[in-house]
Amino acid sequence: MNQRFFLSLGVALVTVSVQAAESDLKPALAALKKVGPEGRGNAEAASAWQTLSKADAHSIPVLLAAMDDANDLAVNWLRAAVDTIADRELKAGGKLPIAALHAFLGGTRHHPRARRLAFELIARVEPAEADKLVPTFADDPSVELRRDAVQRLLETADAALATNKVGATKGFRAALNAARDEGQIKKAAAELRKLGQEVDLPRHFGFLMTWKIIGPFDNAKLVGFDAAYPPEKEVNLAAEHDGKAGKVRWSDLVTKDDYGMVNFNKPFGDLKGVTGYAFTEFNAASARPAELRLGCKNGWKIWFNGKLLFGRDEYHRGSRIDQYRLPIELKAGKNTLLVKACQNEEVKDWTKEWEFQLRVCDATGTAILAKDRPAAPAKTALKTTAQN
Repeated sequence: MNQRFFLSLGVALVTVSVQAAESDLKPALAALKKVGPEGRGNAEAASAWQTLSKADAHSIPVLLAAMDDANDLAVNWLRAAVDTIADRELKAGGKLPIAALHAFLGGTRHHPRARRLAFELIARVEPAEADKLVPTFADDPSVELRRDAVQRLLETADAALATNKVGATKGFRAALNAARDEGQIKKAAAELRKLGQEVDLPRHFGFLMTWKIIGPFDNAKLVGFDAAYPPEKEVNLAAEHDGKAGKVRWSDLVTKDDYGMVNFNKPFGDLKGVTGYAFTEFNAASARPAELRLGCKNGWKIWFNGKLLFGRDEYHRGSRIDQYRLPIELKAGKNTLLVKACQNEEVKDWTKEWEFQLRVCDATGTAILAKDRPAAPAKTALKTTAQN
């Protein structure tokens, strides 16, 4: 009997067990999924959790599947219930539904955290089998699973450095191509550069590098966030507008930063109490769902194809890659992006940054590149002629 037979059998077992257990657990699952922020539904969720955590091991796939349409709070409750059931079963000398867990793990459309939990349960019972699975996760849609495969690639490449630099180079390149975790990407990129290899990190992440910018407009006393300056009404790249200290026009800004940071201070100076805008076009190869991922420690707003997506009127609370994730629907061809960045009037050294980074990717963090984005020139990751 081949692996496909066992996978099919596992799928059948999952289906049967889900159908049998869902009927008994459905009310508790429904109650738990209503849990929300600020304590909403906590009492009901706690009661539902008591019911779910007393279920038998054959109910584990049901609880895992329930994560698919659950919010993050409910997922945490469900994970705790699964852990409780598994711990109790194994301590009592019982068994987990391994075939069903393998089948669930193979269902790549399931919630990434649920699939990760299924893998961890398999590893508790079949560590050798779980170990064999790790390399297969290098291109898995679950970042939680992919991280293990990338870590193994990094460790193997590290071990090869002393005796096989060609092998190490291939290993670090494979790790970089597969990595979606920021730390792993930085590790692979650093090692490749030590080995004399070119690395285009902006391309790997999908950072947008070429912009038109305009400013400064006013943000004294924080008036700028709510003020609708001319670029919010119409983006006319040939227009001239009244700015904070005179006429302002659109100009080019191409960032050379590895992590796509667009720094308004470079063209405009270290200004305070000001607002700036950045505009770019993204030429999508096809219509598809995507995410905009922003890092910014200033007040900001983003418009996509002329529609306001979101904004945050906060300042200097830290910035990181993928700090904000905004789902969008790319249309085939030209898409427009307008970013508003407001700088407050604080004068401490750590408040000087007036900048943002923005990338386009899918839900796994895999870059989506504009169809006219050029390859990185030889020996230089970026040049001022690069496009998004």
